[in-house]
Amino acid sequence: MAKDTKERILAAALDMFSQKGYDGTNIRELTASLGLVKSSMYRHFERKEEIWNTLLDELIAYYDAHFGSPEHLPPVPDSPEALVEMTMRMVDFTVHDERIIKSRKLLTIEQFRDDRARSLATRHFLTGLSETFTPVFSGMMDKGLLRRDDPAMLAFAYTAPISALIHLCDREPEKTEDAIRRIEAFSRHFIRVYGN
Repeated sequence: MAKDTKERILAAALDMFSQKGYDGTNIRELTASLGLVKSSMYRHFERKEEIWNTLLDELIAYYDAHFGSPEHLPPVPDSPEALVEMTMRMVDFTVHDERIIKSRKLLTIEQFRDDRARSLATRHFLTGLSETFTPVFSGMMDKGLLRRDDPAMLAFAYTAPISALIHLCDREPEKTEDAIRRIEAFSRHFIRVYGN
């Protein structure tokens, strides 16, 4: 029961932080949204900052487990088409998983207030993607699937437009399907340009 309450608090906090930001989230409103009193929330978390840090820890673990990271690399594709398929699986997860969507919104809002959020935003929106795809592209070069080039630069060139289109989905959800089509078209274009 206690674990369920803690998980409910974190889920509600993610909802509020992603909509109102850290400063706009009030503990009284958070507990009321769960039908709790403040004292029962304080049995799990001593203060709002503890909720915030626990939430960021869980978001890192969730993202890494489901999407991949430099520490948990996806397998090197065996064909150009497999790269497109892997990319589209990652994109589908990123634009449709509610927890990831809320996490991205939370990081976008809080990157200007909180150093840890800024670091995570940079990692999840830019550097982590490049670091994840650099060994993928290096492995594809070793397999003769991509022409020899700087794998880090290729990873940056590949992930930056995809990341930009994912952020478009957050700002304008009605454009999600078009953005997904554009990402797939871009992935295939990339293969035509850099494939062997």
